[in-house]
Amino acid sequence: MKRAGRTRHKNSITIREVAKAAGVSTATVSHAFNATGRIMAETRQRVLATARNLRYHPNRNARSLAAHTSRTIGVIVSDLENPFFSVAIRSFEARAHHWRYDVIVSETSYKLALMRRAAERMLEQKVRGVAILTSEMNPAWLKEFVHQNISVTCFDLDFVSEGVTNLKVDYLTGMRQAIEHLYHLGHRRIAFVGGQRIFKNILSRHQSYLATMHDLGLDSGPIIIGNQSLDGGYSAGMSILELSPRPTAVVAVNDLTAVGLIKAFTAGGLRVPEDISVTGFDNTYLAEYFVPRLTTVDMHADVLGRIAADALHESSTSAKTSGKEYKINIELVVGNSTGPAPGEG
Repeated sequence: MKRAGRTRHKNSITIREVAKAAGVSTATVSHAFNATGRIMAETRQRVLATARNLRYHPNRNARSLAAHTSRTIGVIVSDLENPFFSVAIRSFEARAHHWRYDVIVSETSYKLALMRRAAERMLEQKVRGVAILTSEMNPAWLKEFVHQNISVTCFDLDFVSEGVTNLKVDYLTGMRQAIEHLYHLGHRRIAFVGGQRIFKNILSRHQSYLATMHDLGLDSGPIIIGNQSLDGGYSAGMSILELSPRPTAVVAVNDLTAVGLIKAFTAGGLRVPEDISVTGFDNTYLAEYFVPRLTTVDMHADVLGRIAADALHESSTSAKTSGKEYKINIELVVGNSTGPAPGEG
């Protein structure tokens, strides 16, 4: 028996059906979605709830009434100010334009409310596919994308479904390389500045730090929870300055945090790396041009963006239903922010 290919269909629910189910006019439904007109908050919530139950999403792209005719793909990232994501987006767009797609970009800022809005925006625009380069996406929205026959590429999300592509990073290998580099330089008191552990990619780096320290027979800590940004790194650095004994090296969850740490250490009179070493994670252009040049783990943001776009093109044009998994290789890039532990030469 020949297996049928993947079938695409448009959402058949109309605005009239939503209006009828909610007991309002079509104009009220339009006002509810566009936040226009004078309608009561209670009425707007009832209309939006009815639309969700019916799985209705307003089409705001008149040129693509069905997902399979759309020439638009989307990408959702955590933080547009983070150079890692800006490089990934640039690479994604370049590859998407090669395939003659338009691109919509949304940001979550690590906030679940903005994650929901980003997902809704992709559904409203009837995108052909969406690359989710963030780990704060609710599984319910992933399922909704699949239900609407929108191709999905996930990064750091263990979501398995028909036609879904997963991009995987071996954080343990990257973290192990960074910590073993410090270990061979004589460091034994190695601190970690992490981030919000409710997000899988942040938690994975934290767990990889703990596992590597344990394997090397070292005591973990101190561990400071940051916010993945420059100010969080600076605040963590000021806290580390007050510790006694102070760690001789600090592993940061990303490059932004590492730069914030170094600024704090410099303000406190410490020299990097003579008095304290610092490593980043991501290998952004910030790491390359910062002084001292950061020792960091290269996650190849450009490769990530390119593969994400290619995967969406392949899955949205292929009749194959099985998803794929791509592994992003990462490795340590040794810069000038690490050196021998104080007293070790």
